[in-house]
Amino acid sequence: MAEKQKVDLKLVAWELTRSCNLACSHCRASSKFGPYNNELTTEECFKLIDDIASFARPVIIMTGGEPLLRKDIFEIAEYGHKKGLIMVMAPNGTLLSDENIKKIIASGIKRISVSLDGPDAASHDDLRQVKGAFDKAVAGIDRARKAGLEFQINTTVTKRNIGLLPNILDLVRRLGARAHHIFLLVPTGRAKEMTAEELSAEEYEEALKLLAREKKDSPLEIKITCAPHFNRVLLQDHACEAAGLVGRGCMGGVGFCFVSHVGDVQPCGYLELNCGNIRKEGFKKIWLESEIFNNIRDWDKYHGKCGICEFKSVCGGCRARAYVKYNDYLREEPYCTYEPKIKR
Repeated sequence: MAEKQKVDLKLVAWELTRSCNLACSHCRASSKFGPYNNELTTEECFKLIDDIASFARPVIIMTGGEPLLRKDIFEIAEYGHKKGLIMVMAPNGTLLSDENIKKIIASGIKRISVSLDGPDAASHDDLRQVKGAFDKAVAGIDRARKAGLEFQINTTVTKRNIGLLPNILDLVRRLGARAHHIFLLVPTGRAKEMTAEELSAEEYEEALKLLAREKKDSPLEIKITCAPHFNRVLLQDHACEAAGLVGRGCMGGVGFCFVSHVGDVQPCGYLELNCGNIRKEGFKKIWLESEIFNNIRDWDKYHGKCGICEFKSVCGGCRARAYVKYNDYLREEPYCTYEPKIKR
């Protein structure tokens, strides 16, 4: 009998627009100013919220591009909030004026996340490819803190900034963030040009061990994203209880999914497999019936070492990296050094 995982929608990353005022080297969407054609209308956005709220109460991450470039962003946020969904936003920080912060709070958005990929302007702006991005983001974060808006910092780790990670962690603490979410680079979008900057499997392992120690000792909420084998590292180090090991490493297609600016639904923003479009099928039907989603939820369909690994129930491997490397989203995680005890 197939060993399937429980389907419980907890998070939806919603790309409300692809338009952006930055041009980040690692952008999954290769975003630029735009405009982009065929974005979901306000009414279509309301319909999607209604569909989601009819069967689940997930956190909705309003992202982009730069979500603050969408003129109806606060209408959409308020509508979702009134429907009982937890609305959060992922701006890049450069547009966090006092006026926008007031509107964010008034619309019911509970938390924002701002990305800082270096501890200073030189390192951050190098990746964001716009001079002044760091200073504007830090100023925006400071305004958010003073206004009482909860915020977290996101950081994408590459060879370029892995040595700066302790300094970035120090900066996150100084800024007063509630959490630090650390993303391991997935080579999609513009990041396809950054393959030389991906950490090797061995470097991933060492970075995850460092972050396990930091997570165990830090008062910050630290979450590692796009590195599901972090849970395996925690278990091997017997740090899971102290570090707060919760659930499965990769939630893509299981408890999490991504909706694009034109309504395409994917397991995550990095796994570029269209599971259906909300304009044609409706979100609930896609979430429950998509063949791709249901394949990901069935551990018996995984192959390579992920298929036999004793840690697959808490890890699952990165389906997006498997797809990029092997053109097969059910293959093994290519950036994991662990060899399962069960021999193939």
